[in-house]
Amino acid sequence: MSSRAAHDHLATIFKSVPIARSMGLTLSYDEDGNAVIFMPRNPGFDHGMKDTHGGVLAAMLDSAGWFTVAAQCAKMILTSDLHVRMLQGAKQQDLTATARIVRAGAKLVVAEMQLTSADGELVATGSASFSVLGDLPTG
Repeated sequence: MSSRAAHDHLATIFKSVPIARSMGLTLSYDEDGNAVIFMPRNPGFDHGMKDTHGGVLAAMLDSAGWFTVAAQCAKMILTSDLHVRMLQGAKQQDLTATARIVRAGAKLVVAEMQLTSADGELVATGSASFSVLGDLPTG
């Protein structure tokens, strides 16, 4: 499966992913083939201090990494390790997570992710390892 075909296939799958639908996430790919995950501001995902909960930020970073690696490698993968650094609050803004592959091996791929707010502030960063399981399912 080509990278472009993988992007199209994964974008179709993403639309039916329950957590993506629940969170109002959208997926696109930039010119380098990296996933871009967008979430509009939703007070329903706030913590007690009325800003977006860190678990939501972590889910966005993981999703950006996963969809970048799956598309660029055109393989089925599994997040095997995820590290998240919360840098500041989201300031009740829309959020965008992006990722890039740092190293791609035959069985393990490492990615770095960033999450920014609508005003361009860096809110969180992450890194993850993804185990390569096999070919992407086509059906």
